[in-house]
Amino acid sequence: MAHYLLTIHKLKEERGYARVTDIARELGLTKGSVSTSLNNLKKRGLVQEEQDSKFLFLSSTGHDRVHEILTSRTLLFYFLKDFVGVSSETAHRDSCLIEHLLSDETREKFFRFLKDLACECDDSSGINNFKTTLDLCKFESAEEFLDVQEGDSYLKTKKSGNL
Repeated sequence: MAHYLLTIHKLKEERGYARVTDIARELGLTKGSVSTSLNNLKKRGLVQEEQDSKFLFLSSTGHDRVHEILTSRTLLFYFLKDFVGVSSETAHRDSCLIEHLLSDETREKFFRFLKDLACECDDSSGINNFKTTLDLCKFESAEEFLDVQEGDSYLKTKKSGNL
């Protein structure tokens, strides 16, 4: 589900439209399998289709879900890369796998935890002297961080590029 929603979001941002053909190409899948999955997403109220053009777009619920996915994935990616010290490739793969498991409560607490670690610069014990390239200090809340998620350069589709 997440890959379809993210792909629709990406295509709409880049091209202004998303079609079954474009989604299939981006994800390296057949049009038939994409159509089947999209029907499920339509039934769940996450994706809608323009009647006259057949272009796909995210419903407001779908758009909110994309921001939740991107927030979880972004937080996990930078935590794994900058705090745990795994490679960017491993952080990308693992953040994509783990992001599906995070609840809203965990995502919010995880944001607060990372913000506290990254933004406490005056701790002489060294415990809070973690460095990350993700600037969480400018955000007051997890919700504020969630609202601005548009993806990041490390978020990639299977086939072509960024997601």
